[in-house]
Amino acid sequence: MKILIDTNVLIDFIANRDPFAKAAEDIIILCKDQKIEGCIAAHSLMNIFYILRKSMSVSERKAFLFYLSQITEIIGIDRQKILNCIQNESFSDFEDCLQSECAKSFYADWIVTRNVKDFADSYWLFL
Repeated sequence: MKILIDTNVLIDFIANRDPFAKAAEDIIILCKDQKIEGCIAAHSLMNIFYILRKSMSVSERKAFLFYLSQITEIIGIDRQKILNCIQNESFSDFEDCLQSECAKSFYADWIVTRNVKDFADSYWLFL
């Protein structure tokens, strides 16, 4: 199985946000143990680094991003993905549309997110 892990799930894991931390940890462990193939959109790494700036040091954030980069694929944003999102009328949230485009290019079976409402018009299934 191939999945894209949305930013909110990654932050749940690293920030230990209850009640979501355990489910997020389970996903990360499945990727680490190579029981599923996980990917992360490249822009999620930048968002995580910024969002966690008040609760973690630069070195802690870099270590976390390094760890994620070792256990998942990182899917880049390119011109075509951006154009697809600009032209996509079904997404109101541009960042979520980019997540979906990255999932498509990875041939992901699932997008793992807590943000189901913003993916409602997408064909992705949610965990």
